[in-house]
Amino acid sequence: MNRRMPMWLGWSLALATIALFCGLGQWQLGRAKQKEAMLAASQKVLTERRPLPLSSAADAARALEYDWTAGEGRFLSGPAVLLDNQIREGRVGVRAYRAFQPAEGVPLLVELGWLPVPGDRRLPEVVLPGGTQALQGLLVPPPSAGISRAAPVRQATGSLLATGLDLESLAAALTLPTLAPRVLKLDPQLPLGYARDLDILPNTLPPERHLGYAVQWFGLALAVLVTAVVLTLRVRMRQDRQ
Repeated sequence: MNRRMPMWLGWSLALATIALFCGLGQWQLGRAKQKEAMLAASQKVLTERRPLPLSSAADAARALEYDWTAGEGRFLSGPAVLLDNQIREGRVGVRAYRAFQPAEGVPLLVELGWLPVPGDRRLPEVVLPGGTQALQGLLVPPPSAGISRAAPVRQATGSLLATGLDLESLAAALTLPTLAPRVLKLDPQLPLGYARDLDILPNTLPPERHLGYAVQWFGLALAVLVTAVVLTLRVRMRQDRQ
């Protein structure tokens, strides 16, 4: 430790830093385990593919769960919802959603797929599929609306541009009394919509990245500890010579 700094103060700072880095490492480990569990749960559903009715999207008790679903209904004529800042294969774009009224139950948002956004930020138009549609796909919790819970903004094309799917705000903007707490990721095999997949973690870090960050934080904590020990030994050696 520096001669000008009391040893107890130096160790206090070192231990506080170590605790901070270890806390961040534990948080990253927790996120990795959480996402591993999410991927395992969704993969089980995709493997079994036992369809529940579309009305199950409104089941609040399963708002954070994954289910395969199938059923008929029609897309509502309100504006499309464009989820901004979505990356696919290295390109920037939006994910397009439309409200869908199943034959039974409350309306839900259906992800039609990803569309590119050019450099001039001209937003794409989203076609409204007409007539009765037979849909199937994966029911998932909506992407996080973030801390700000920013309201969707109506665009010149009539679409609603959103930075997150805050279903309460979107229901109001779509003049609907409510929206189901889960959204439908449309089966890519259906001849409807745009480029899409059943990835439940788009635009987020995969578990292995969280694990890598955890290792980095724990490594920094270890480096601080080793540095503190080395500096302490140097101070004591100098004191012994005096």
